[in-house]
Amino acid sequence: MKKLLAGLLALSLFSVGGLQANAQEEETVRIGIVNENSQDYWEGVAEKAAEEGINIELVLFADYVQPNEALANDSIDMNATQGYPFFLVWNEDNDADLVSIGNSIIAPLGLFSERHETLEDLPDGAVIAIPNDPSTYGRAFQALEQAGLIDVDESAGIYPEESDILDNPKGLEFEYLDPATAAVVLPDVDAAFINSGFAVDAGLTTDDAIFVDAEDLENFNPIYTNLIATREANKDNPTFLRIVELFQTEENAAVIDEITQGGEIPVWDDYTVEEIYEIAAELEILNGEGE
Repeated sequence: MKKLLAGLLALSLFSVGGLQANAQEEETVRIGIVNENSQDYWEGVAEKAAEEGINIELVLFADYVQPNEALANDSIDMNATQGYPFFLVWNEDNDADLVSIGNSIIAPLGLFSERHETLEDLPDGAVIAIPNDPSTYGRAFQALEQAGLIDVDESAGIYPEESDILDNPKGLEFEYLDPATAAVVLPDVDAAFINSGFAVDAGLTTDDAIFVDAEDLENFNPIYTNLIATREANKDNPTFLRIVELFQTEENAAVIDEITQGGEIPVWDDYTVEEIYEIAAELEILNGEGE
């Protein structure tokens, strides 16, 4: 009997110890995201990571600022929410130490309308809703120039403001609003620029847009590539880098294309992080001169 009890005790201790060891081996990584469609494809990445003992906890935010604030104050470990222009300027303006550890997708910026079927249908004095963060409204003005509707001062770089518009033959008017609300106001304006993630959440695809700025990727500025960020201290964290690898697969690229219906384009094979940083330096974003 004593031998049996001793054996059961040893087995019990072994089981508890094994469970504790497994719990210690599993690492939880909190990743910030901003829309439901990205949550869908990140859940697939999380499933792959779980097979390797990595527990990914997805944290959904309502705007683009909160994920950076949460990352900077250690509330989350990584985020995958933004393009380089917004990221680099936010980092500098807030004296933060966030870094990119991987490229992800390009999110085409589409101009949508419920009132007009083509760009040519936009009337004189048309009201265009534009996202209110500088990196995105600057991109919107560049898109309108690309569409032939306005002419922008080239010296403004990638952050043109309304005051940098040199010619506006249709007399377009601009209404600035939170990117998350652009789809909501669509019935009330002539057209609205809607970030692709929010567009997909609203049931819109790039096929519904009357203009898309990234239809020709060969002539599209790669600075608008989205990224996966973490804090400087974690840039070489092997678990975080492994998550980036699990994200950057052909399988996940197919999932992204299916979920977003072409609204997000995987581009991690096109440029390295270092190459995008070099482009940012050439555009003088890193030293604040590009603001």
